[in-house]
Amino acid sequence: MSIIENHLIGLLPSDDRIHLLAHCEPVELILAEALCKQGGSASYAYFPRQSSISLLAEDLNHHQLEIGVAGCEGMLGAHLAWGTAVDPLHALVQRPGLAWRIRAEAFRGELSNNKPLQLVVHQYLSVLMRQWALSAVCMRFHPLGGRLASRLLIEHDHVCADDFHVTHEFLAHMLGVRRVSITMAAGALQSRGLIEYHRGRVVVLDRGGLEAMACVCYAANRQIYADTLGEWRISPAMSVPSAKSCDAACAAARNLDHAVLGPD
Repeated sequence: MSIIENHLIGLLPSDDRIHLLAHCEPVELILAEALCKQGGSASYAYFPRQSSISLLAEDLNHHQLEIGVAGCEGMLGAHLAWGTAVDPLHALVQRPGLAWRIRAEAFRGELSNNKPLQLVVHQYLSVLMRQWALSAVCMRFHPLGGRLASRLLIEHDHVCADDFHVTHEFLAHMLGVRRVSITMAAGALQSRGLIEYHRGRVVVLDRGGLEAMACVCYAANRQIYADTLGEWRISPAMSVPSAKSCDAACAAARNLDHAVLGPD
């Protein structure tokens, strides 16, 4: 995936992949950029390459909760394969970086004429339905410590580095809990020597220990994906942010917490 850098596109036969990419353009996704709004009309589909997108559901009282993340293993806009242009979720750029973007009408045309693409997208949709159903059960029955460990592992999977930036405010919003609860749960992980956390900077010290602490849904979701679409791994060639860019990302993440997500 050195050039493609997206697992779904990489699954396509060469000719079908080339045909799809001929309709795509490379874009740089910006931290906190809103790619679509729940209930809005889809303009584009996205295939993240070196970026990740947080998928958020919102109720009628404007409470939001993260139900999934799309990185280089997935895409945004798969629902277009169902013949609907209505976006089912909010999509917010969580990790800035490169993505392939294709106009919604061009993507629908590709789905009609590119049978391997249609199959891959339908398989991905079936994975999402199973993962989101599991997410609902997880939110209701699993303790925060395990859910937080799972969420940090998901972030670790996407950044290809043991060092990344995410604030307590952001995690609290994503997991639907108060900030103080995240502070306590993260402190417990740190006291066990699994992570270090300071001013929005997370360092994974013991990946195996973090996996042992994670709720069973982390491994289950990975298995659901692998059973249908195969194992995915982020390319080690993807650039790891410099210290300067990491500091900038941390500052931007704090701004995101207050300007975009709002108060707890």
